[in-house]
Amino acid sequence: MYQLREIIAPSLRSGTDLLPDRYAERVIIVGNLANLTAFHLYYADMNTLFETQITHLTWPELEAGLDHIRQSPKDNGLLELIVCRPSVEERKVLEFGELDVQRGLIGDNWSTRGSSSTVDGGPNPEMQINIMNARAVALVAQQRERWHLAGDQLFLDMDLSKDNLPVGSRFSLGSAILEVTPPPHTGCSKFVARFGLEAMKFVNSEIGRSLCLRGINAKIVQSGSVEVGQLAKKI
Repeated sequence: MYQLREIIAPSLRSGTDLLPDRYAERVIIVGNLANLTAFHLYYADMNTLFETQITHLTWPELEAGLDHIRQSPKDNGLLELIVCRPSVEERKVLEFGELDVQRGLIGDNWSTRGSSSTVDGGPNPEMQINIMNARAVALVAQQRERWHLAGDQLFLDMDLSKDNLPVGSRFSLGSAILEVTPPPHTGCSKFVARFGLEAMKFVNSEIGRSLCLRGINAKIVQSGSVEVGQLAKKI
């Protein structure tokens, strides 16, 4: 365990590749060779590594960031970050991405990991792309290099609220077109571990759900290329 932490830590500090391929290989090795309990212990140790110098925000501190989030653009929202998830707990930060109607974000594991929300256990087309407000993630994550831990693929500086982007709304991004879908995006235990229980309560509070602070689900209705720095435009 200790050796794995020594291998991972320098890469995390470098900021060039937040979760490199060799990290995923180490996780696979632990999962194959150790028993499930040992794997869970390692997973907990990994979270400890991420949280070493982070103190989760309190409710008043989170509330203090609401006005800034509310000022997010209603349209022409800047794409701040693209994150690909090749496998569980692996993240790759991208400058460019390909969005495909059938396969989702190319290289992401949405199309292969399946979903408990579907009858056959296959991928849920209504949860193809997870999008989070860039100002909301900046608030809860506190450091930009921790944004990817939220687990979403796209981070937009745009008002994702139900009033501004109700279910069925469409917007273009690069040459792709996406549509907001009905399933709520509420977070999970990993969100609590990485950003704190107060953050989880905050994004799922009445105002948090209204503003969709945890994010929204979307599906791709037109395949296309996207790039950090492009604008999302309502159709």
